[in-house]
Amino acid sequence: MIHRIDVRVVAPVRDTEVTDRVADAVRNLFPNAELSEEPGQLVAEAHSMDAFSERLHEQEILDTARREFFRRADDEGFAFALKKQAAFKSVINFAVGNPDELGDIEVQVTVHDPEVEGFVDHVAPPTEDGRPVQSDE
Repeated sequence: MIHRIDVRVVAPVRDTEVTDRVADAVRNLFPNAELSEEPGQLVAEAHSMDAFSERLHEQEILDTARREFFRRADDEGFAFALKKQAAFKSVINFAVGNPDELGDIEVQVTVHDPEVEGFVDHVAPPTEDGRPVQSDE
């Protein structure tokens, strides 16, 4: 199935941070993203979450990802936040509660095709006993 999505990643860059390191954190989880620098932040645009999905599978956090995706989902897409320090180490750590001192990486996913739930199932499939459940695609 072909997925048409737009992913917008916004990572704040504090005065105490090196911009290239923040860029590395974003690229570690979204390697195909095109980055641009704006005052006080980096903005990245991507059209795939395949690498992100692979990390979710490797880290075995599919249920956590689904919960976070659906927590801020609507008919247009979904949003979530990630810890910047973990991303720098190529680790997905969802930001919940108060934002980190250096700011969290905010991700907004707009899903054009298929519907939002179908795309979430692709990125982070439902699990049974901790294993991804195969869909009937």
